[in-house]
Amino acid sequence: MSQVLETPPAPAAPTPDMAADPAALAARYGLSVSGARPTLAEYVRRLWQRRHFITAFSTAKLTAQYSQAKLGQVWQVATPLLNAAVYYFIFGVLMGTSKGVPDFVPFLVTGVFVWTFTQSSVMAGTRAISGSLGLVRALHFPRAALPISYCLQQLQQLLFSMCALVVILLCFGIPPAMSWVLIVPALFLQFAFNTGLAMIMARIGAHTPDIAQLMPFLLRTWMYLSGVMWSLNHLIGDRNLPHLLLVLLRANPAAVYIDLMRFALIDSYTAGQLPPHVWALAVGWALVVGVGGFVYFWKAEETYGRG
Repeated sequence: MSQVLETPPAPAAPTPDMAADPAALAARYGLSVSGARPTLAEYVRRLWQRRHFITAFSTAKLTAQYSQAKLGQVWQVATPLLNAAVYYFIFGVLMGTSKGVPDFVPFLVTGVFVWTFTQSSVMAGTRAISGSLGLVRALHFPRAALPISYCLQQLQQLLFSMCALVVILLCFGIPPAMSWVLIVPALFLQFAFNTGLAMIMARIGAHTPDIAQLMPFLLRTWMYLSGVMWSLNHLIGDRNLPHLLLVLLRANPAAVYIDLMRFALIDSYTAGQLPPHVWALAVGWALVVGVGGFVYFWKAEETYGRG
């Protein structure tokens, strides 16, 4: 009995049109681009699915931050307090910026703590991608999880510092008040602003790592313009500055969030010292920078970790 061996038919050769069009070939064989950017709605959904990773990662980074130090987590409170002490000696004592500012120590410490939250979030965001290339290249996850987790880490750091701030307020005779409830919306808006700004810097830092070396100088300049160590009202009140410059100084987002925290915590810091429409400014900055920074970061999702 003989057997007939039949060779299987050869696959049909791609037509010239298909050979010239990689997209048509990919559609024919069900292929998709690895690491392609999802839609914005799908991206948000994936981020929400990884919310536990984001919180666990931020907590782990915070715990490990001072793991090699003998005092450990005490430095979470000691570092901003030491910064405030240095600023008090230089600006409050030597330069006399404390004159005319009631409760200057609570005023200064509040400004330092709130500013440190923004400063640390921006610096961490700048290195979020470039400093985590091993993780970015090894695992597939929404890259926005990194700057968000770093900002969440800084928020936890601030909450530790706020415990020390409450003790300082009580020591200087400032009792708890209902206005302290305003801390919650003020911190929420500042966190949204910080996260959006961190995402903007994360995208820039991912493609231009040298920006991380420039950021300390830019942030130091921003700090001096934000009324951390002195009252902006006293500073601009004694000078005949152009109206546009006055508007820009008052609308400075860092100064806005510092003003809101001082208004919430310090009795002597009254509504008359706040810039006009301060809550509208706070909400506006949070929405514009928070949402805009998220979209700006998402648009380059498929480029992170490559090249």
